[in-house]
Amino acid sequence: MRRGTWTSLAVAGALVLAGCGGDDEGTASGGGGGAAGDGGTTSIRVGAIPIVDVAPLYLGIEEGIFSDAGLEVEPFLAQGGAAIVPAVVNGEAQFGFSNITSLLQAEARGVPLTLVAPGPGATGDPAEDFAGVIVPADSPVQSAADLAGLRVAINSINNISETVVRESVRQAGGDPSGIEFVEIPFPDMVAAVSSGQVDAAFAVEPFATLGESQGLRVVSSPYTETDDDLSVAGYFTSDQYAAENPDVVEAFADAMVEAQQYAQDNPDAVREVLGTYTQIPAEVAQQLTLPTFQTELNRESIERLLELGEQDGIIEGEVDLEAIYAETD
Repeated sequence: MRRGTWTSLAVAGALVLAGCGGDDEGTASGGGGGAAGDGGTTSIRVGAIPIVDVAPLYLGIEEGIFSDAGLEVEPFLAQGGAAIVPAVVNGEAQFGFSNITSLLQAEARGVPLTLVAPGPGATGDPAEDFAGVIVPADSPVQSAADLAGLRVAINSINNISETVVRESVRQAGGDPSGIEFVEIPFPDMVAAVSSGQVDAAFAVEPFATLGESQGLRVVSSPYTETDDDLSVAGYFTSDQYAAENPDVVEAFADAMVEAQQYAQDNPDAVREVLGTYTQIPAEVAQQLTLPTFQTELNRESIERLLELGEQDGIIEGEVDLEAIYAETD
């Protein structure tokens, strides 16, 4: 992403996601209207998830990156897009964090969202990525190909985890069609694998590292195996807020890119800030593998996620990639 621009995920209409919605009192302009950079300060709420991926958001606040851009950022934590998406659409928040597949699904279903800044990406090293498939130490599974026909835990059915695990199996020469995906929250995955509830789990950090510390093995790195520069997630706003507050969106996008670069350049600061918004123990924070904190979205990898999502029936509906990548000065 070039500084001074943002990547637009243009969609229209409305959708109730995972039982979420809202009343008619909120508007997409919310309480974050006004222009940043006009000498004043604009207050914005940003929905995030208590995981490693959003560390740059908190570092951007700590380091004054957002305040220098004329923004006062109030983050709020949720377990996922089921709470964040409607908050942004209804104007209760101005920006939110989500994985790319969820945003592609939203575009296909008509949710009015706009992707404005990059988030975490794959490390490119299959031996050391920030998410991996974990299995018991004595499991016969040696590679992704061996997952065919097994019970595999993912945090959300029909989403990015399912897409990349399927592709990882295909890349290894296996057939993912017989995999039984089981929806289990990330914090419960280590116990589910250890107890035999499932044969394997696709766990993000810190749970992959916690699993290894308890004797589990990582046999696959689906993010990197799908694309070694995979754009996994990003920050979004509503179409209406983007149209009504272009200066604020541009300021947020530029500040977010600067915060991403700061996080990439200062891994020790990332590990330290984790304790301010997650329950990750300090000793685990020192051991876990960090994602790449991307400063631009990898268009080819997003197109790949779309192609795979459509192939596997995870994304249904029309997705206008030209609208997604429309840029504005």
